[in-house]
Amino acid sequence: MRRHNDTLPHPTGFILVGFSEWPRLEMVLFVAISIFYIMTLLGNTAIIILSYLDPRLHTPMYFFLANLSFLDLCYTTSTVPQMLVNIQSKERSITFVGCVAQLLIFLGLGSTECVLLSVMAFDRYVAICRPLRYTVIMHSRLCHQLAIVAWVTGFSNSLIQTVLTLHLPRCGHYRLENFFCEVPAMLLLSCADTWVNEVEMYAAVVVIKVIPVGLILFSYANIAWAVLKIQSSEGRKKAFNTCGSHLLVVIMFYGSAISGYAYMAPKSKSAKLKGKLLALFYGLITPMLNPLIYTLRNKDVKAATKRLLGREQEHGWSMT
Repeated sequence: MRRHNDTLPHPTGFILVGFSEWPRLEMVLFVAISIFYIMTLLGNTAIIILSYLDPRLHTPMYFFLANLSFLDLCYTTSTVPQMLVNIQSKERSITFVGCVAQLLIFLGLGSTECVLLSVMAFDRYVAICRPLRYTVIMHSRLCHQLAIVAWVTGFSNSLIQTVLTLHLPRCGHYRLENFFCEVPAMLLLSCADTWVNEVEMYAAVVVIKVIPVGLILFSYANIAWAVLKIQSSEGRKKAFNTCGSHLLVVIMFYGSAISGYAYMAPKSKSAKLKGKLLALFYGLITPMLNPLIYTLRNKDVKAATKRLLGREQEHGWSMT
């Protein structure tokens, strides 16, 4: 006899197992995830507002950073609210339409971030290795074109993978071993040969992950060579501060994402838990940390915050 949560009474959606096998962990995660999600919303929204309102931040670096913050807002919102609802629910279900939307959006935003991080590395390469021609090369039109390429590439990959995944027969299987809908978990439900999907997925990994990583490594190899040529320690420190934040974000995002693939088809309970925690890390923790990493040692953002708060105070006093 099947348990109530093993399947749906009608094939109109999916069961998201999530962390239901660890009920004591769920309540701790509910509180922690809620706090992290609020911090993610506040931090990324603050960067978007500052980048828009302060004219001194109308530069390519902060244009791409605002794109990354908007992406992270959507990235976390595509999974976290549903996860919080399911933790408090006995059903732990998601509709078919909701699963399709989540699959398309989450994968599209994750793919876009991979490309966008390589674009940001190219921007830092031009800033340090071609400083005299920076404003000529990184003009507004090119910045917008690079951002569009990142978004179109990410969602094109997502659309292809989503369509191929949804066309697989599931033979009555609707229990997803995750807390959100993603391609690896969906492939495990299929009762047919998935080699076409796997080939396409590995090809997408090359285009979306390997090529951007190669571009990032190329950019930072040239940046490192240029920094070594700088005579003054102050100049080297400034160059390091300019690139250090972005490099740390790249390491966190790619490190957690690649580690997550190692637990794509977990066998043991401990492997399942590790895989889900890694997915939680790159789906929530990394987007929460991004604003902190970019602002804690960033004098421009701190100065912009002070100017904005100063204007708000002056406006408030003038109203009174």
